[in-house]
Amino acid sequence: MRHRVSCVVLLGALLALTAACTNKKVNNPLANVGSKQPDKVLFDRAMDAMKHNRFDVARMTLQTLINTYPDSEFVARAKLAVGDSWYAEGGSAAFAQAEIEYKDFETFFPNMPEAAEAQLKIANIHYQEMEKPDRDYTHAMRAEEEYRSLILQYPDSKLVPEAKQRLLEVQEILGEREFEIGRFYYLRQSMPAAIARLNSLVERYPLYSHVDDALYLLGESYEGEIAMVRARPGNEAAKARLIEDFTKKAADAYSKILTRYPMMDRAEDAQKRLEALHRPIPKATPAAIAQNKAEEDSRRSASMLSHLTLGFKKHPDVSMATKVGEPTLVDPKVMGGHEVVTAATAALMAPAPGGSSNISVEVKNNAAPPPNQPTPRSDSAITDPSAAPPEAPDPNELRPNARADSNELKPEAADSGQALPPPAQVNEIQSPGAEQAADKTSSSSSSNEPTGISSSKKKKKKGLHKIIPF
Repeated sequence: MRHRVSCVVLLGALLALTAACTNKKVNNPLANVGSKQPDKVLFDRAMDAMKHNRFDVARMTLQTLINTYPDSEFVARAKLAVGDSWYAEGGSAAFAQAEIEYKDFETFFPNMPEAAEAQLKIANIHYQEMEKPDRDYTHAMRAEEEYRSLILQYPDSKLVPEAKQRLLEVQEILGEREFEIGRFYYLRQSMPAAIARLNSLVERYPLYSHVDDALYLLGESYEGEIAMVRARPGNEAAKARLIEDFTKKAADAYSKILTRYPMMDRAEDAQKRLEALHRPIPKATPAAIAQNKAEEDSRRSASMLSHLTLGFKKHPDVSMATKVGEPTLVDPKVMGGHEVVTAATAALMAPAPGGSSNISVEVKNNAAPPPNQPTPRSDSAITDPSAAPPEAPDPNELRPNARADSNELKPEAADSGQALPPPAQVNEIQSPGAEQAADKTSSSSSSNEPTGISSSKKKKKKGLHKIIPF
Protein backbone atom coordinates (compact mmCIF):
# COMPACT_ATOMS: atom_id res chain seq x y z
CA MET A 1 0.00 0.00 0.00
CA ARG A 2 2.81 2.38 0.86
CA HIS A 3 4.49 1.46 -2.42
CA ARG A 4 1.36 2.46 -4.36
CA VAL A 5 1.16 5.78 -2.50
CA SER A 6 4.79 6.55 -3.26
CA CYS A 7 4.23 5.75 -6.94
CA VAL A 8 1.21 8.02 -7.04
CA VAL A 9 3.20 10.83 -5.40
CA LEU A 10 6.08 10.31 -7.82
CA LEU A 11 3.70 10.33 -10.77
CA GLY A 12 2.09 13.55 -9.52
CA ALA A 13 5.48 15.23 -9.13
CA LEU A 14 6.42 14.13 -12.63
CA LEU A 15 3.23 15.61 -14.05
CA ALA A 16 3.81 18.87 -12.17
CA LEU A 17 7.36 19.05 -13.49
CA THR A 18 6.13 18.42 -17.04
CA ALA A 19 3.55 21.16 -16.69
CA ALA A 20 6.20 23.54 -15.36
CA CYS A 21 8.40 22.89 -18.38
CA THR A 22 5.68 23.96 -20.78
CA ASN A 23 5.29 27.57 -21.78
CA LYS A 24 2.73 29.29 -19.57
CA LYS A 25 2.98 32.67 -21.26
CA VAL A 26 0.87 31.65 -24.25
CA ASN A 27 -2.85 31.15 -23.85
CA ASN A 28 -5.42 30.52 -26.53
CA PRO A 29 -7.69 33.58 -26.57
CA LEU A 30 -10.26 31.67 -28.63
CA ALA A 31 -10.30 28.47 -26.59
CA ASN A 32 -13.91 28.84 -25.50
CA VAL A 33 -15.20 29.72 -28.95
CA GLY A 34 -17.17 26.77 -30.24
CA SER A 35 -16.55 26.60 -33.97
CA LYS A 36 -15.66 23.81 -36.37
CA GLN A 37 -14.51 26.06 -39.19
CA PRO A 38 -11.13 25.18 -40.74
CA ASP A 39 -9.56 28.54 -39.89
CA LYS A 40 -10.53 28.07 -36.24
CA VAL A 41 -9.10 24.54 -36.33
CA LEU A 42 -5.79 25.86 -37.68
CA PHE A 43 -5.65 28.52 -35.00
CA ASP A 44 -6.27 25.96 -32.23
CA ARG A 45 -3.53 23.72 -33.60
CA ALA A 46 -1.09 26.61 -33.60
CA MET A 47 -1.94 27.50 -30.00
CA ASP A 48 -1.46 23.88 -28.96
CA ALA A 49 1.94 23.79 -30.67
CA MET A 50 3.00 26.98 -28.89
CA LYS A 51 1.90 25.55 -25.55
CA HIS A 52 4.28 22.65 -26.11
CA ASN A 53 7.10 24.98 -27.20
CA ARG A 54 6.98 23.90 -30.84
CA PHE A 55 7.22 27.46 -32.07
CA ASP A 56 8.28 26.71 -35.65
CA VAL A 57 5.26 24.42 -36.13
CA ALA A 58 3.00 27.08 -34.63
CA ARG A 59 4.32 29.76 -37.00
CA MET A 60 3.89 27.54 -40.04
CA THR A 61 0.30 26.78 -39.05
CA LEU A 62 -0.51 30.42 -38.42
CA GLN A 63 1.03 31.49 -41.71
CA THR A 64 -1.06 28.85 -43.46
CA LEU A 65 -4.18 30.33 -41.87
CA ILE A 66 -3.24 33.86 -42.93
CA ASN A 67 -2.47 32.90 -46.53
CA THR A 68 -5.37 30.49 -47.03
CA TYR A 69 -8.11 32.50 -45.31
CA PRO A 70 -7.18 36.19 -45.70
CA ASP A 71 -10.77 37.28 -44.91
CA SER A 72 -11.09 35.18 -41.78
CA GLU A 73 -11.99 36.78 -38.49
CA PHE A 74 -8.99 35.01 -36.95
CA VAL A 75 -6.40 36.69 -39.17
CA ALA A 76 -5.74 39.53 -36.73
CA ARG A 77 -5.25 37.14 -33.81
CA ALA A 78 -3.09 34.91 -36.00
CA LYS A 79 -0.90 37.85 -36.97
CA LEU A 80 -0.44 38.76 -33.32
CA ALA A 81 0.19 35.11 -32.41
CA VAL A 82 3.12 34.98 -34.86
CA GLY A 83 4.78 37.72 -32.84
CA ASP A 84 3.87 35.88 -29.63
CA SER A 85 5.63 32.77 -30.89
CA TRP A 86 8.88 34.70 -31.39
CA TYR A 87 8.40 36.47 -28.05
CA ALA A 88 7.87 33.18 -26.20
CA GLU A 89 10.86 31.57 -27.89
CA GLY A 90 13.18 34.19 -26.38
CA GLY A 91 16.70 35.23 -27.30
CA SER A 92 17.98 38.40 -28.94
CA ALA A 93 17.29 37.24 -32.51
CA ALA A 94 13.78 36.03 -31.63
CA PHE A 95 13.01 39.27 -29.77
CA ALA A 96 14.07 41.31 -32.79
CA GLN A 97 11.78 39.29 -35.05
CA ALA A 98 8.93 39.56 -32.55
CA GLU A 99 9.28 43.36 -32.52
CA ILE A 100 8.97 43.42 -36.30
CA GLU A 101 5.80 41.33 -36.16
CA TYR A 102 4.26 43.53 -33.46
CA LYS A 103 5.05 46.68 -35.41
CA ASP A 104 3.36 45.17 -38.46
CA PHE A 105 0.30 44.33 -36.40
CA GLU A 106 0.04 47.93 -35.17
CA THR A 107 0.38 49.14 -38.74
CA PHE A 108 -2.38 46.92 -40.16
CA PHE A 109 -4.73 46.88 -37.14
CA PRO A 110 -4.21 50.20 -35.29
CA ASN A 111 -7.80 50.42 -33.99
CA MET A 112 -8.04 46.99 -32.44
CA PRO A 113 -7.75 46.61 -28.65
CA GLU A 114 -4.84 44.21 -29.21
CA ALA A 115 -2.75 47.07 -30.66
CA ALA A 116 -2.02 48.29 -27.12
CA GLU A 117 -1.04 44.73 -26.20
CA ALA A 118 1.40 44.61 -29.11
CA GLN A 119 2.90 47.94 -28.04
CA LEU A 120 3.30 46.72 -24.47
CA LYS A 121 5.11 43.61 -25.63
CA ILE A 122 7.47 45.71 -27.74
CA ALA A 123 8.34 47.71 -24.63
CA ASN A 124 8.69 44.51 -22.58
CA ILE A 125 11.18 43.16 -25.10
CA HIS A 126 13.55 46.05 -24.42
CA TYR A 127 12.79 45.88 -20.71
CA GLN A 128 13.99 42.27 -20.62
CA GLU A 129 17.08 43.18 -22.63
CA MET A 130 17.88 46.16 -20.37
CA GLU A 131 21.30 46.05 -18.67
CA LYS A 132 22.79 47.58 -15.53
CA PRO A 133 23.31 51.35 -15.22
CA ASP A 134 27.06 51.16 -15.82
CA ARG A 135 26.66 49.19 -19.05
CA ASP A 136 25.00 49.72 -22.41
CA TYR A 137 21.83 51.76 -21.93
CA THR A 138 20.42 51.39 -25.46
CA HIS A 139 17.63 49.01 -24.44
CA ALA A 140 16.79 51.14 -21.42
CA MET A 141 16.28 54.17 -23.63
CA ARG A 142 14.21 52.15 -26.10
CA ALA A 143 12.08 50.72 -23.27
CA GLU A 144 11.42 54.23 -21.95
CA GLU A 145 10.41 55.38 -25.42
CA GLU A 146 8.07 52.43 -26.06
CA TYR A 147 6.33 52.65 -22.66
CA ARG A 148 5.79 56.35 -23.21
CA SER A 149 4.30 55.64 -26.63
CA LEU A 150 1.83 53.17 -25.12
CA ILE A 151 0.71 55.61 -22.43
CA LEU A 152 0.33 58.52 -24.85
CA GLN A 153 -1.25 56.62 -27.78
CA TYR A 154 -3.59 54.35 -25.78
CA PRO A 155 -4.50 56.35 -22.66
CA ASP A 156 -7.76 54.39 -22.17
CA SER A 157 -6.18 50.96 -22.33
CA LYS A 158 -6.29 48.71 -19.30
CA LEU A 159 -2.56 48.11 -19.80
CA VAL A 160 -1.59 51.71 -18.95
CA PRO A 161 -1.03 51.09 -15.17
CA GLU A 162 1.36 48.23 -15.93
CA ALA A 163 3.19 50.38 -18.46
CA LYS A 164 3.54 53.24 -15.95
CA GLN A 165 5.04 50.96 -13.31
CA ARG A 166 7.51 49.51 -15.77
CA LEU A 167 8.38 53.02 -16.92
CA LEU A 168 9.15 54.05 -13.33
CA GLU A 169 11.53 51.09 -13.07
CA VAL A 170 13.25 51.98 -16.33
CA GLN A 171 13.64 55.61 -15.27
CA GLU A 172 15.17 54.45 -11.99
CA ILE A 173 17.96 52.75 -13.95
CA LEU A 174 18.45 55.74 -16.25
CA GLY A 175 18.51 58.08 -13.23
CA GLU A 176 21.18 55.94 -11.59
CA ARG A 177 23.29 56.16 -14.72
CA GLU A 178 22.99 59.97 -14.87
CA PHE A 179 23.88 60.26 -11.19
CA GLU A 180 27.04 58.17 -11.56
CA ILE A 181 28.18 60.26 -14.53
CA GLY A 182 27.54 63.51 -12.66
CA ARG A 183 29.41 62.21 -9.62
CA PHE A 184 32.31 61.18 -11.88
CA TYR A 185 32.62 64.75 -13.21
CA TYR A 186 32.32 66.21 -9.72
CA LEU A 187 35.16 64.08 -8.33
CA ARG A 188 37.40 65.23 -11.20
CA GLN A 189 36.62 68.89 -10.56
CA SER A 190 34.82 69.32 -13.90
CA MET A 191 32.09 71.42 -12.35
CA PRO A 192 30.22 72.64 -15.48
CA ALA A 193 29.81 69.06 -16.74
CA ALA A 194 28.74 67.87 -13.28
CA ILE A 195 26.19 70.69 -12.98
CA ALA A 196 24.75 69.90 -16.41
CA ARG A 197 24.34 66.18 -15.67
CA LEU A 198 22.91 66.57 -12.18
CA ASN A 199 20.53 69.34 -13.18
CA SER A 200 19.21 67.25 -16.07
CA LEU A 201 18.76 64.27 -13.74
CA VAL A 202 16.69 66.29 -11.27
CA GLU A 203 14.47 67.67 -14.02
CA ARG A 204 13.95 64.44 -15.95
CA TYR A 205 13.67 61.86 -13.13
CA PRO A 206 12.23 63.54 -10.02
CA LEU A 207 11.19 60.12 -8.58
CA TYR A 208 14.71 58.69 -8.65
CA SER A 209 15.50 56.98 -5.36
CA HIS A 210 18.65 59.09 -4.71
CA VAL A 211 17.45 62.39 -6.07
CA ASP A 212 18.30 64.05 -2.74
CA ASP A 213 21.94 63.00 -3.20
CA ALA A 214 21.85 64.44 -6.73
CA LEU A 215 20.53 67.79 -5.45
CA TYR A 216 23.08 67.91 -2.65
CA LEU A 217 25.90 67.15 -5.08
CA LEU A 218 24.52 69.83 -7.41
CA GLY A 219 24.76 72.42 -4.62
CA GLU A 220 28.31 71.33 -3.82
CA SER A 221 29.23 71.66 -7.50
CA TYR A 222 28.08 75.29 -7.47
CA GLU A 223 30.08 75.85 -4.28
CA GLY A 224 33.10 74.34 -6.02
CA GLU A 225 32.66 76.92 -8.77
CA ILE A 226 32.59 79.64 -6.09
CA ALA A 227 35.92 78.45 -4.68
CA MET A 228 37.48 78.45 -8.15
CA VAL A 229 36.27 82.00 -8.86
CA ARG A 230 37.69 83.30 -5.59
CA ALA A 231 41.09 81.74 -6.27
CA ARG A 232 41.27 83.23 -9.76
CA PRO A 233 42.63 86.78 -10.25
CA GLY A 234 40.43 89.29 -11.99
CA ASN A 235 38.00 92.13 -11.60
CA GLU A 236 36.65 92.03 -8.06
CA ALA A 237 33.28 93.53 -8.97
CA ALA A 238 32.72 90.96 -11.71
CA LYS A 239 33.86 88.15 -9.43
CA ALA A 240 31.41 89.29 -6.77
CA ARG A 241 28.53 89.13 -9.24
CA LEU A 242 29.52 85.64 -10.37
CA ILE A 243 29.87 84.42 -6.78
CA GLU A 244 26.43 85.78 -5.96
CA ASP A 245 24.93 83.94 -8.93
CA PHE A 246 26.53 80.61 -7.98
CA THR A 247 25.52 81.06 -4.34
CA LYS A 248 21.89 81.59 -5.33
CA LYS A 249 21.86 78.44 -7.48
CA ALA A 250 23.48 76.36 -4.74
CA ALA A 251 20.90 77.62 -2.24
CA ASP A 252 18.10 76.71 -4.67
CA ALA A 253 19.38 73.13 -4.88
CA TYR A 254 19.58 72.79 -1.10
CA SER A 255 16.17 74.39 -0.64
CA LYS A 256 14.54 71.95 -3.05
CA ILE A 257 15.65 69.06 -0.83
CA LEU A 258 13.82 70.62 2.11
CA THR A 259 10.66 71.54 0.21
CA ARG A 260 10.21 68.56 -2.15
CA TYR A 261 12.07 65.69 -0.45
CA PRO A 262 11.92 66.46 3.28
CA MET A 263 11.72 62.77 4.32
CA MET A 264 14.94 61.74 2.62
CA ASP A 265 18.39 61.41 4.14
CA ARG A 266 19.96 64.64 2.84
CA ALA A 267 17.43 67.01 4.41
CA GLU A 268 19.54 67.67 7.50
CA ASP A 269 22.74 68.17 5.47
CA ALA A 270 20.96 70.60 3.17
CA GLN A 271 19.81 72.66 6.14
CA LYS A 272 23.38 72.93 7.42
CA ARG A 273 24.63 74.10 4.04
CA LEU A 274 21.97 76.80 3.86
CA GLU A 275 23.02 78.03 7.29
CA ALA A 276 26.64 78.16 6.15
CA LEU A 277 25.62 80.20 3.09
CA HIS A 278 23.54 82.54 5.28
CA ARG A 279 20.39 81.76 3.33
CA PRO A 280 16.84 81.37 4.66
CA ILE A 281 15.72 77.82 5.47
CA PRO A 282 12.37 76.95 3.86
CA LYS A 283 9.73 74.69 5.36
CA ALA A 284 7.99 71.84 3.55
CA THR A 285 4.22 71.81 3.24
CA PRO A 286 2.18 68.94 4.75
CA ALA A 287 1.23 67.79 1.25
CA ALA A 288 4.89 67.58 0.20
CA ILE A 289 5.73 65.64 3.37
CA ALA A 290 2.91 63.15 2.77
CA GLN A 291 3.85 62.73 -0.89
CA ASN A 292 7.50 62.10 -0.18
CA LYS A 293 6.67 59.71 2.67
CA ALA A 294 4.42 57.66 0.37
CA GLU A 295 7.17 57.48 -2.22
CA GLU A 296 9.73 56.30 0.31
CA ASP A 297 7.39 53.71 1.87
CA SER A 298 6.67 52.17 -1.53
CA ARG A 299 10.31 51.38 -2.17
CA ARG A 300 11.68 48.03 -1.13
CA SER A 301 15.30 47.23 -0.49
CA ALA A 302 16.87 44.23 -2.14
CA SER A 303 17.53 41.23 0.05
CA MET A 304 20.96 39.98 0.94
CA LEU A 305 20.61 37.09 -1.50
CA SER A 306 19.69 39.52 -4.26
CA HIS A 307 22.81 41.59 -3.54
CA LEU A 308 24.96 38.48 -3.75
CA THR A 309 23.46 37.26 -7.02
CA LEU A 310 23.23 40.69 -8.64
CA GLY A 311 26.76 40.46 -10.01
CA PHE A 312 25.85 37.33 -11.98
CA LYS A 313 22.71 38.82 -13.52
CA LYS A 314 22.38 40.83 -16.67
CA HIS A 315 19.13 42.52 -15.68
CA PRO A 316 19.53 45.40 -13.17
CA ASP A 317 17.94 45.62 -9.76
CA VAL A 318 14.79 47.76 -9.92
CA SER A 319 13.62 47.16 -6.37
CA MET A 320 14.31 50.77 -5.34
CA ALA A 321 11.90 52.17 -7.92
CA THR A 322 8.89 53.87 -6.37
CA LYS A 323 5.42 52.34 -6.75
CA VAL A 324 3.52 55.64 -6.51
CA GLY A 325 3.65 58.80 -8.53
CA GLU A 326 3.53 59.60 -12.23
CA PRO A 327 6.55 58.97 -14.46
CA THR A 328 7.94 61.68 -16.70
CA LEU A 329 6.36 61.34 -20.14
CA VAL A 330 8.03 64.29 -21.89
CA ASP A 331 11.69 65.13 -21.42
CA PRO A 332 12.36 68.73 -20.38
CA LYS A 333 15.08 70.78 -22.02
CA VAL A 334 18.41 69.21 -21.14
CA MET A 335 21.16 71.57 -20.00
CA GLY A 336 24.58 71.12 -21.55
CA GLY A 337 27.98 71.99 -20.12
CA HIS A 338 28.42 74.83 -22.62
CA GLU A 339 25.15 76.37 -21.42
CA VAL A 340 26.46 76.38 -17.85
CA VAL A 341 29.58 78.23 -18.99
CA THR A 342 27.47 80.66 -21.05
CA ALA A 343 25.23 81.43 -18.10
CA ALA A 344 28.26 82.03 -15.89
CA THR A 345 29.75 84.37 -18.49
CA ALA A 346 26.50 86.31 -18.71
CA ALA A 347 26.48 86.72 -14.94
CA LEU A 348 30.10 87.85 -15.06
CA MET A 349 29.37 90.52 -17.68
CA ALA A 350 26.18 91.74 -16.05
CA PRO A 351 26.23 95.40 -14.91
CA ALA A 352 26.58 96.24 -11.27
CA PRO A 353 23.42 97.33 -9.40
CA GLY A 354 22.68 100.94 -10.33
CA GLY A 355 25.29 100.90 -13.11
CA SER A 356 25.06 100.64 -16.85
CA SER A 357 26.63 98.19 -19.23
CA ASN A 358 26.54 100.61 -22.20
CA ILE A 359 29.86 101.55 -23.79
CA SER A 360 30.34 105.27 -24.55
CA VAL A 361 32.87 106.79 -26.95
CA GLU A 362 34.22 110.31 -26.34
CA VAL A 363 34.82 112.49 -29.42
CA LYS A 364 37.48 115.11 -28.73
CA ASN A 365 37.44 116.89 -32.12
CA ASN A 366 34.15 118.75 -32.54
CA ALA A 367 34.97 120.25 -35.96
CA ALA A 368 32.61 119.63 -38.82
CA PRO A 369 33.60 116.77 -41.09
CA PRO A 370 35.01 117.68 -44.55
CA PRO A 371 32.73 117.52 -47.58
CA ASN A 372 32.39 114.25 -49.38
CA GLN A 373 34.92 113.71 -52.15
CA PRO A 374 33.97 112.28 -55.55
CA THR A 375 34.28 108.57 -55.97
CA PRO A 376 37.74 107.74 -57.36
CA ARG A 377 38.00 105.98 -60.69
CA SER A 378 40.30 103.12 -61.44
CA ASP A 379 41.76 104.89 -64.52
CA SER A 380 42.60 108.12 -62.69
CA ALA A 381 45.64 108.76 -60.52
CA ILE A 382 45.16 109.46 -56.82
CA THR A 383 46.09 113.09 -56.12
CA ASP A 384 46.09 115.31 -53.13
CA PRO A 385 43.19 117.78 -53.48
CA SER A 386 45.02 120.43 -51.42
CA ALA A 387 48.05 120.43 -53.72
CA ALA A 388 48.35 122.77 -56.76
CA PRO A 389 47.53 121.27 -60.17
CA PRO A 390 50.62 120.10 -62.10
CA GLU A 391 51.86 122.11 -65.08
CA ALA A 392 51.38 120.79 -68.59
CA PRO A 393 54.54 119.06 -69.91
CA ASP A 394 56.55 120.67 -72.74
CA PRO A 395 56.33 118.46 -75.86
CA ASN A 396 59.85 119.56 -77.01
CA GLU A 397 61.52 118.74 -73.73
CA LEU A 398 63.70 115.69 -73.65
CA ARG A 399 62.74 113.56 -70.65
CA PRO A 400 64.78 110.55 -69.60
CA ASN A 401 63.15 107.27 -68.90
CA ALA A 402 62.62 106.87 -65.16
CA ARG A 403 63.88 103.31 -65.24
CA ALA A 404 66.86 103.91 -67.56
CA ASP A 405 70.40 103.92 -66.34
CA SER A 406 72.11 107.32 -66.60
CA ASN A 407 75.21 105.73 -68.15
CA GLU A 408 73.33 103.56 -70.60
CA LEU A 409 74.19 103.94 -74.33
CA LYS A 410 71.01 104.58 -76.32
CA PRO A 411 70.78 102.51 -79.51
CA GLU A 412 70.50 104.11 -82.92
CA ALA A 413 67.15 104.27 -84.70
CA ALA A 414 65.92 101.03 -86.10
CA ASP A 415 66.08 102.34 -89.70
CA SER A 416 69.82 101.52 -89.96
CA GLY A 417 68.91 97.90 -90.57
CA GLN A 418 72.08 96.63 -88.86
CA ALA A 419 71.98 94.38 -85.84
CA LEU A 420 73.68 95.47 -82.69
CA PRO A 421 76.90 93.68 -81.83
CA PRO A 422 76.91 91.50 -78.73
CA PRO A 423 78.19 93.16 -75.56
CA ALA A 424 81.76 92.71 -74.53
CA GLN A 425 82.56 89.90 -72.13
CA VAL A 426 83.23 91.39 -68.75
CA ASN A 427 85.15 88.44 -67.37
CA GLU A 428 87.20 87.93 -70.52
CA ILE A 429 90.96 87.72 -69.95
CA GLN A 430 92.82 90.11 -72.24
CA SER A 431 96.52 90.24 -73.11
CA PRO A 432 98.76 93.01 -71.67
CA GLY A 433 99.25 94.60 -75.09
CA ALA A 434 95.54 94.87 -75.66
CA GLU A 435 95.06 96.51 -72.24
CA GLN A 436 97.75 99.17 -73.05
CA ALA A 437 96.17 99.90 -76.44
CA ALA A 438 92.80 100.28 -74.81
CA ASP A 439 94.26 102.75 -72.26
CA LYS A 440 95.82 104.88 -75.01
CA THR A 441 92.59 104.96 -76.95
CA SER A 442 90.58 105.96 -73.89
CA SER A 443 93.07 108.70 -72.92
CA SER A 444 93.12 110.19 -76.42
CA SER A 445 89.33 110.30 -76.65
CA SER A 446 88.74 111.64 -73.16
CA SER A 447 89.76 115.17 -74.23
CA ASN A 448 87.04 115.34 -76.89
CA GLU A 449 84.18 113.89 -74.78
CA PRO A 450 82.08 115.82 -72.28
CA THR A 451 82.82 115.36 -68.63
CA GLY A 452 80.45 113.29 -66.54
CA ILE A 453 80.42 110.33 -68.90
CA SER A 454 81.82 107.12 -67.52
CA SER A 455 85.11 105.99 -69.09
CA SER A 456 83.65 102.57 -69.78
CA LYS A 457 81.05 104.18 -72.06
CA LYS A 458 83.42 106.51 -74.04
CA LYS A 459 84.27 104.07 -76.79
CA LYS A 460 82.04 104.68 -79.78
CA LYS A 461 80.74 101.35 -80.95
CA LYS A 462 79.43 100.40 -84.32
CA GLY A 463 75.72 100.94 -84.66
CA LEU A 464 75.56 103.69 -81.99
CA HIS A 465 74.61 107.15 -83.19
CA LYS A 466 75.49 109.32 -80.22
CA ILE A 467 75.65 109.47 -76.50
CA ILE A 468 72.77 111.43 -74.97
CA PRO A 469 73.94 113.28 -71.89
CA PHE A 470 71.63 113.69 -68.95
